[in-house]
Amino acid sequence: MANVTVLNGTMDEKEINGYIDIIEKENPSRKLDSLELTIDGDFVNMKYTFKPINFERIRRITGYLVGTMDRWNDAKTSEEHDRVKHSLSLD
Repeated sequence: MANVTVLNGTMDEKEINGYIDIIEKENPSRKLDSLELTIDGDFVNMKYTFKPINFERIRRITGYLVGTMDRWNDAKTSEEHDRVKHSLSLD
């Protein structure tokens, strides 16, 4: 359950859950981490954050798309070690 804060007034649980439902429908693949609801007259301002997404970095090394090199044999690891690494210079 997300950490929910209501500012400038009070809000019942049903209304809070309504705002959570809106956010979750707009962002179905994300998990809500925190929600701040600020009551401003007839309006409610929402400020929210999501839990971090775990991802695996994929890069192209010696013609292969890889996440890690832990399953490479010695020859492929040596090929990666010997390659020329290019860097971008912004001078």
